[in-house]
Amino acid sequence: MKSDKVYPKTGLSSLLDKFRSNEIAFGVTLAVLVGVIAGFGAVLFRWLISSFQSLFFGSGATYLGFLGQYYVILLPAIGGLIVGLLIHFGAREAKGHGVPEVMEAVAVRGGRIRPRVAVIKSLASSICIGSGGSVGREGPIVQIGSSAGSTVGQWLRLSDEWVRTLVACGAAGGISATFNTPIGGAFFAMEIILGRFITPKLGFVIISSVAADFISHIFLGDQPSFGIVPYSMISYWEILPYAVLGIFGGLAAFAFIRSLYKCEDLFGKLHTPEYLKPAIGGIGIGLIGLYSYDLFGVGYGDVYWASTMSINQALIGEIALQSLIILLILKIVATSLTLGSGGSGGVFAPSLFIGAMLGGAFGTFAHQLFPSLIATSGAYALVGMAAVFAGAVQAPVTAIIMLFEMTMNYTLILPLMIAVVISTVVSRSLSHETIYTAKLVRRGINIRQLGQTTPLREVTVGKAMTRGFPTVLPTMPVTDLLTRLRSSGHHGFPVVDKDGNFCGMVALADVEAAMSKGASPGLTVGDIASRAVVTAYPDEYVHSVFVKLGTQDVGRVPVIDRKNPKHLLGVLRRHDVLVAYAKAIRRESRH
Repeated sequence: MKSDKVYPKTGLSSLLDKFRSNEIAFGVTLAVLVGVIAGFGAVLFRWLISSFQSLFFGSGATYLGFLGQYYVILLPAIGGLIVGLLIHFGAREAKGHGVPEVMEAVAVRGGRIRPRVAVIKSLASSICIGSGGSVGREGPIVQIGSSAGSTVGQWLRLSDEWVRTLVACGAAGGISATFNTPIGGAFFAMEIILGRFITPKLGFVIISSVAADFISHIFLGDQPSFGIVPYSMISYWEILPYAVLGIFGGLAAFAFIRSLYKCEDLFGKLHTPEYLKPAIGGIGIGLIGLYSYDLFGVGYGDVYWASTMSINQALIGEIALQSLIILLILKIVATSLTLGSGGSGGVFAPSLFIGAMLGGAFGTFAHQLFPSLIATSGAYALVGMAAVFAGAVQAPVTAIIMLFEMTMNYTLILPLMIAVVISTVVSRSLSHETIYTAKLVRRGINIRQLGQTTPLREVTVGKAMTRGFPTVLPTMPVTDLLTRLRSSGHHGFPVVDKDGNFCGMVALADVEAAMSKGASPGLTVGDIASRAVVTAYPDEYVHSVFVKLGTQDVGRVPVIDRKNPKHLLGVLRRHDVLVAYAKAIRRESRH
């Protein structure tokens, strides 16, 4: 006879269970772990950038020296080709500025990011920046840190809430370690990644940010990102020109966003392989870089040789008015070319560069008009940095905190706050989308709608969909399809070829449209099937599928494997959604 006695767990298993049950100890440990990983990731990423800069601009000058100064034209093109191949065959999510991909993972997939993204993003972005791509470090390191947090959460099989928290921890740690801004890193993660300041696990995000900053201090030092002289207002009347600068900051941010995605549209129309487009954009970047090497990369003045017109020079007022205006325009074009063509890197540093040139130009002009009332142009360059960044991301609190930490200058906090708020208001009045959310909206993902409370936000497609849904071959005659539709009671089927690859969807409406045009007797399913259809992944939430569908009247959505888009897993029908909604309502009522 079997014994009914239950033996208690012993050893390591029991210890782990007790540790998990203590949420504070468990959360602090994970936050520190993710922060340390993000910190080391930032250090490694900085080293990779420096190494590739030496490789391209050092060895490149040696091997391409016969071209004279024009050798720099080829460097971004060569780097773009390598980046294009890496992204195309390694991880498509590594394309672009990184932060939108993290926001999408948090909003749509419960924070789940493929581990390989961190590796591909590190290589692609460091090569892009090192070869002269006009992008910044923050987007890649946010994606790298977030990927690390997501990997830890997935490895421990934690809930979606915990995975999202660890993603935010990784993002905060990445920003903190990259720019030496522990407070700004935490605010960035909450205001931009999570979209809210108040979260039950706020403390863990802050702990992770501090842990990453500690690692950064050990290896990179504890100096502010920008060394500037102390600024102060000459009189309180200066508030007025700073307010006007805020207006220009919002307009410049809007122009930057429009330019970036207009360039992306133009490259999207090119009938060339995706992996070649960054090389094409690289040629344009190389031509622009001939004017100033500081238009390459992040533009902080600490990279590339012969740097003379960087952010640091603008902050101390050493750039002429005409040069400031030219640099402002060329930086917008260079960054648009880099990211629009498919390069990899962030938009934070370009926003700061654009803002510094805008503020410097505005301050120089205003000081010439009113020398006794207007401070030096460097003060306006500093405020302009925060204004343009705030207008681009529409995150005023993060902009104020980060610029304060990056400069450690409190004397201009009042004009800084005024310019940032006005810039944000101007930017929002022109467009509700930020430089990050605009990319997601173009994919059919509206973060604001996803943030609305609905029971279907907690139901994944995999749980709701119908598996083993009947399919049809593309070679099936339309007459046979019509018979099958009538006998089965279904209004459409997925189309799968003889090898089992998903080809599209065919519906009763497609048959009726073909019949109304006098279809030939030999017409097949493949002739009338819809190839470009909205698809879903099993790890997506049902609500996010609704957002992607928009106003389309679709009765069934094919569910495909994220790793193999040709593998059909099932179909999400209206009936499935209604059943899932009813179950979700019942669960909520019980709680």
